[in-house]
Amino acid sequence: MTTNGQPSARVYVTLSGLPLQVELKWPFHKSGSGADFFVLHGDVKLRNTDGLHAPVAVNLTETVREVLPSLEPNDAEVPVINTLRKEADRRQLQFLKSGKLVPVQFSSRYYDFKRNKWIFGKANDEAIALLLMRKVFWHTKLIGGTVWIADPAEALYVESTVPHLLDVARGLAESGLMTIEGELASANAALMAQAEKFEADMKTAQTELEKKHAFEDARRVG
Repeated sequence: MTTNGQPSARVYVTLSGLPLQVELKWPFHKSGSGADFFVLHGDVKLRNTDGLHAPVAVNLTETVREVLPSLEPNDAEVPVINTLRKEADRRQLQFLKSGKLVPVQFSSRYYDFKRNKWIFGKANDEAIALLLMRKVFWHTKLIGGTVWIADPAEALYVESTVPHLLDVARGLAESGLMTIEGELASANAALMAQAEKFEADMKTAQTELEKKHAFEDARRVG
């Protein structure tokens, strides 16, 4: 699957520093449980780990279905990806080797009806720059090649615009961290030299997530 001509093999980094790869099994389909809602299955892989992942069932609520132009990928893929990314931010996804199916509500939690727009949390330029640095680093390390900076999913995730993301990326290019050609970025040696920092950020975020789920699992057993 492609988005705006760009390949779907992309790394999406959370604001806490987790590199994720999201695989969605289109299309949405009616729930087989008899309930009147639509479901989209997928798998959220925590990259740079030994096969940790979270199989998900994205449950589309009626309120959100009404604001989506359609249930096709062109209209639904970006908010679904960011919903999954924010659930990882909120430590609601549990990444395991076996992986148990996690229901995720694709609901009005992230939609502002007053302004008729998706809201995943506004980030300042410093946070956007860090997100882009992590994105380019992890994509280069895990997949290779150039990185699409003008991804609308990134702009929506930080409540910004694609042109502004490109402006921030050009600032990083001026600092020598990456090279920008049009909407594509390439990591420079100065960026890849920060591997220890990015990997430590990921490990910290992963540890905090695992602590939360270990506590919840222990409480259920107790």
